[in-house]
Amino acid sequence: MNDINTFLQHSQAHIPIIAGPMYPCSNPELIAAVSNTGALGIIQPISLTYVHGYGLQEGIQYIRSLTSRPIGMNVLIEKSSSKYQQRMQQWIDIALDNHIRFFITSLGKPDWVVKQVHAAKGVVYHDVTEKKWAQIAIDNGVDGLIAVNNRAGGHTGEKTPQQLFHDLQKYSLPIVCAGGIGTPHAYQQALQTGYSAVQMGTRFIASCECTVPQRYKDAILQAEESDIVLSERITGIPVSVIMTPYIKKWGLTGNIFDRWLLRHKKLKHWLRLFYTLRSGRRLKTAIQYDDKEFWQAGKSVAGIHHILPVAKIIETFEQSR
Repeated sequence: MNDINTFLQHSQAHIPIIAGPMYPCSNPELIAAVSNTGALGIIQPISLTYVHGYGLQEGIQYIRSLTSRPIGMNVLIEKSSSKYQQRMQQWIDIALDNHIRFFITSLGKPDWVVKQVHAAKGVVYHDVTEKKWAQIAIDNGVDGLIAVNNRAGGHTGEKTPQQLFHDLQKYSLPIVCAGGIGTPHAYQQALQTGYSAVQMGTRFIASCECTVPQRYKDAILQAEESDIVLSERITGIPVSVIMTPYIKKWGLTGNIFDRWLLRHKKLKHWLRLFYTLRSGRRLKTAIQYDDKEFWQAGKSVAGIHHILPVAKIIETFEQSR
């Protein structure tokens, strides 16, 4: 069942490419531009509301004014508080009311999202980095898997795209390759491996429609694979960023006490929440005021040499199929 047609049916897209949900980079114009090509733009609701200043309903309506094609939404579901889950449930209801039927869940157990979305005949794909997380997601009824490998930007995995596909193909669900897709060759290779689709983030940051500062885009063009490092100081979970003087000064790991808390079964969620809130503010100011070299990116930077319109990026990729 790991075929492209199943993914296209689930997503209602025409092209097996997802624009990965990115905090803080997923601006409405970028989401709409991806969907307009026949691929699938994904709303990152915290980015849409907190960074780009739209209420969720207002933001969805604005995106709808830019594209009539399908869009999806990301839901972060890691344990934090009942109030946070209530907010997410309300946002899912708003998305469903606006005819969004494709959801990507991240960082938690997706049971309640699956129940809510399936009741509206939608589908849920879940981010996974290894088999044990995939099994939990499947036990909770997800429709597909976003396989986050060790080349991804943002939250990243430990396995290569090939290793991860080998581990997950037994589940007979659509599998999306997330990480390392920055060139037409990498796209073609992922589909030939057996992936149903690819999810791209870094390649779309270096696009005309993405509204991040020019310095961010230039950093992607200039970076090599060796410039991508893992930081635990953003969310408490390894996140891929470009090594800059700011990141070097800030450090990649917390102090001894923080590292102990991150290993604690009950307390780690609170430290992750603190890290996420603090980093969320820093990432927001980095792109709004261009005052920090705080750039998330994956190893696909090595193949990205030009800032292009989204339509041109996807056209070039599709010509390689």
